[in-house]
Amino acid sequence: MVDVGKWPIFTLLSPQEIASIRKACVFGTSANEAIYITRNDEVFVFGLNCSNCLGTGDNQSTIVPKKLEALCGKKISSLSYGSGPHVVLCTEDGDVYAWGHNGYSQLGNGTTNQGITPVQVCTNLLIKKVVEVACGSHHSMALSFDGDLYAWGYNNCGQVGSGSTANQPTPRRVSNCLQGKMVVGIACGQTSSMAVVNNGEVYGWGYNGNGQLGLGNNGNQLTPCRVAALHGVCILQIACGYAHTLALTDEGLLYAWGANTYGQLGTGNKSNLLSPVQIMMEKERVVEIAACHSAHTSAAKTQSGQVYMWGQCRGQSVILPHLTHFACTDDVFACFATPAVMWRLLSVEHEDFLTVAESLKREFDSLETSDLKFRVDGKYIYVHKAVLKIRCEHFRTMFQSYWNEDMKEVIEIDQFSYPVYRAFLEYLYTDSVDLPPEDAIGLLDLATSYCENRLKKLCQHIIKRGITVENAFSLLSAAVRYDAEDLEEFCFKFCVNHLTEVTQTTSFWQMDGPLLKEFISKASKCGAFKN
Repeated sequence: MVDVGKWPIFTLLSPQEIASIRKACVFGTSANEAIYITRNDEVFVFGLNCSNCLGTGDNQSTIVPKKLEALCGKKISSLSYGSGPHVVLCTEDGDVYAWGHNGYSQLGNGTTNQGITPVQVCTNLLIKKVVEVACGSHHSMALSFDGDLYAWGYNNCGQVGSGSTANQPTPRRVSNCLQGKMVVGIACGQTSSMAVVNNGEVYGWGYNGNGQLGLGNNGNQLTPCRVAALHGVCILQIACGYAHTLALTDEGLLYAWGANTYGQLGTGNKSNLLSPVQIMMEKERVVEIAACHSAHTSAAKTQSGQVYMWGQCRGQSVILPHLTHFACTDDVFACFATPAVMWRLLSVEHEDFLTVAESLKREFDSLETSDLKFRVDGKYIYVHKAVLKIRCEHFRTMFQSYWNEDMKEVIEIDQFSYPVYRAFLEYLYTDSVDLPPEDAIGLLDLATSYCENRLKKLCQHIIKRGITVENAFSLLSAAVRYDAEDLEEFCFKFCVNHLTEVTQTTSFWQMDGPLLKEFISKASKCGAFKN
């Protein structure tokens, strides 16, 4: 269960009020406003009330929750907010309501008058069942059940997608390149808009000064343009930060582009990117991404439940995805985003089940449920025959060679060390590896022996990340020994580039005679020994 108490504003509520919450959202320029829905489907708001964004009918702040009668019983399904702030939501019936700041007609009612209470957005939407809403700084979007997309509000950079820069006072269907396509996901940056269609293509429009549209340039776009650099991959989810964008593929791969002043792209530097670049390549499959148009923070969750964060985190610039102790991406924004807003309407339902991946991870090395154990270096590792057969051809063949009655309960392993073999078995349960590069050499040997090609690649990633002057030659030797050509080339170049330092290490002079001779010959051809 997500703990809303991690957001400071919720400390104003009593334990009884907290326990009643089913959904919630913290918003506002300083994260000083909140809305929540109870288990009885009553809607309450409290906080500072900038620009009448609480919708209470007055401009008074309140630390005591006030009920929004107009929304009670409506079954709110999606909610978003702007920087004014203004609030837009839709219900399970597909109705859209909006209130708050309206200086640019972002409430979609045809005026620029402040919205002091929730009012249904009617123009062009009454005949549509809206399933998702999204807000930028001062513009709004609504996605219908049948895949039509509508936008309205501030349009100085073309973020409404109408082909002009005139503000759009009421919802207008976004067409052009989206004509005839079924939109399935939407997101807004401060002054940009993104959409995913049902074949996995991504389209962007609006402000592009930092490359946040991913088009390979930094020119604004007044109508939707396809992100051609993502051709060949199928995008399932899109998320926008203040001026950067994240995209998640159907294979769990993560791409990022746009502004990178705080490292929010996770590339290891602070250079903006005009086109999508894959990040977190060495990590396991990603299942969720998170960003918010009012922040420069990024987050992602993997299939085993690991949560990473990067970008602006409590004033620090984290330029590479950092593994946290959190259980969900929402906690990243509660504890590290500036402001500490929510990136989505948060569900606080009790979750009484685990995913298949989470269940497998929990049962690895479990004495209670295992039906087989390995003994390595005198230590036991508890596993499940069915999992090993499903996940590994080596074990499938091994187990088929035994009749059930002859199957040993303990298998002795003497050709690999305990850390290496345990890491291998854990990989079969989690798809991830956490080893120092020296142990990853042993795992690379195992992966080669067991014909585990994906594991072999993971080991090579670990070794590349952990290469140093001291271990470079031993890693090069391992790469040659295990026929890892890409890794061999990487280690060779590293050794050549740091030749003076590495030739002074013990591992250099302990290298195999033929291998040392081959290295010197190859390095000499590159001119490495000319001085």
